[in-house]
Amino acid sequence: MAETERVAAEDVRRVAELANLELASVESVRMQRDLNAILDYVAQLNELDTSAVEPMAQVSDILRTGTQSATAALREDRASSCLDRQRVMAAAPETDGIFFKVPKVIER
Repeated sequence: MAETERVAAEDVRRVAELANLELASVESVRMQRDLNAILDYVAQLNELDTSAVEPMAQVSDILRTGTQSATAALREDRASSCLDRQRVMAAAPETDGIFFKVPKVIER
């Protein structure tokens, strides 16, 4: 078990309920242990000094500093025509003309 228990059994039950999961008692215990281990690892990562690491918001920032330019690595961003809604809806198994109709998969 982790040194500091951050996730309680009630938390695991609540998250499982929100995710519509049925966990056996053995699975709940294992999930609690795993979640606490993940949080312990995140706490360990938070101890690292990242003050000299420049923040990055885009993957293209990495590409610009590499051997290729970002424009050479990524495709050109350009507008193109959309699919014709009437043709798509005509090919759908079930539709109301605007949206696809799909069977209900989650029941409460």
